[in-house]
Amino acid sequence: MRVVKVLIGVAILVGVAVLGGYQYWQSRLAAPIALDQATVYEVPEGAGFTRIIHELEARGIIDAVWPYRVLAKLSPDKANGLHAGEFELDPGMSGNEMLARLSSNNVVSYQLTIPEGWTFAEMRHRLNDAPKLKHRTQGMSDEEVMAALGHGDEHPEGRFFPDTYRYNKGMTDLGVLRRAYERMAETLQNVWAQRQDDLPIDSAYEALILASLIESETGVPDERRQIAGVFTRRLERGMRLQTDPTVIYGMGKEYDGNITRADLRRKTPYNTYVIDGLPPTPIAMPGAGALRAAVNPAPGDALYFVARGDGSHYFSSTLAEHNAAVRRYILNR
Repeated sequence: MRVVKVLIGVAILVGVAVLGGYQYWQSRLAAPIALDQATVYEVPEGAGFTRIIHELEARGIIDAVWPYRVLAKLSPDKANGLHAGEFELDPGMSGNEMLARLSSNNVVSYQLTIPEGWTFAEMRHRLNDAPKLKHRTQGMSDEEVMAALGHGDEHPEGRFFPDTYRYNKGMTDLGVLRRAYERMAETLQNVWAQRQDDLPIDSAYEALILASLIESETGVPDERRQIAGVFTRRLERGMRLQTDPTVIYGMGKEYDGNITRADLRRKTPYNTYVIDGLPPTPIAMPGAGALRAAVNPAPGDALYFVARGDGSHYFSSTLAEHNAAVRRYILNR
């Protein structure tokens, strides 16, 4: 009996020790990690759990690795569930919460804004400068970029929707371009389905071209449909569009900030002072407002407009009125 009592006592002591050790281990994982400010930690592609916890210790994010080594033994699924990527670790989060964050899809994201009216060349420059992106398109021609997107037979200008796009480290610039392309294709399809009857344009692509001219002419949202009305009436009457942004686009890198009379007479495929109808492609990336205006122009009789100098325009229905407005707003200034 005495031996039995001793064995029972030993068993109790062992049990108490095991329970105490278990509770202490759990308390270490439940305790706050050693951070006093938010920190971005990157789980490298293919990194093992042991490497990660040692790096966390080396960076002072955790103060010991043994609680996590025990966890890996007792719960290998948690050790094997970490995802590659950048994660933001917050002060006060527990070791368990940290592991849950590193096992989630809640990666750090960045944003890239493409303004309305930008050209494809400007978009490519911004993509090239974007941090954390994998730059697959650097060194590619525009044609090669479109081929990589599966649209090698299309001109890139105007094909990408201007907006703010979020991405995380490891994504490629082609991935961002693909999203912008699909967004424009979907938006254009929806807008074209809601067009007015009897427009002087015959396809969604022509609407895209017209919208790019509208976008390039005004940044005032309330003027877009008025600008569209002027262009629509000029197309209906066989008048040339005579819009300066097409002259600038056709000049390319030769444009130095000024347009001369010789530039207005220069024969390029885009110069709407010398060509009839629309240019062959868009000249910029139009936003949703310009797209809607292109297919729903405002009614009226204006055939001309001139910039006032404050971002807005003065609209005229006769050439005499327009010439007077030019003298007032352009020549006098």
